[in-house]
Amino acid sequence: MSATTDNHASHGHDHHDHDHGHGHDDHAHGTFKSYLTGFVLSVILTAIPFWLVMGDVLADKTVLVLAIMGLGVVQIFVHMIYFLHMNGKSEGGWTLMALLFTVILVLITLVGSLWVLFHLNTNMMPPMTMDQIRNLP
Repeated sequence: MSATTDNHASHGHDHHDHDHGHGHDDHAHGTFKSYLTGFVLSVILTAIPFWLVMGDVLADKTVLVLAIMGLGVVQIFVHMIYFLHMNGKSEGGWTLMALLFTVILVLITLVGSLWVLFHLNTNMMPPMTMDQIRNLP
């Protein structure tokens, strides 16, 4: 064996181990078909709320807002699956666990904030009639 061969063998390195930064890692990469599918779904999930609002399709504003929010949540999942390649297998499931942890923290923050604001409004603001509101200083 030559000195360079012994050097590589003694460190346990092989030419196949040195592909850092060359795009040959074990992460899931999307295909053109998956990116196209994600793009088409994103366009559809953007166009539907636009149509719902501009076409004045739903008379009840609460249902409209819930529909837009629901489509937004679906679009978040489309982006995570088709563009960020997040699934239970990527990086040993750690990206999915980090996402779930983030979602739980955001939900706790949002629900807690809404709960506090609702109770502040209920407990701090006395009921007023229109005459009392007109006569405010």
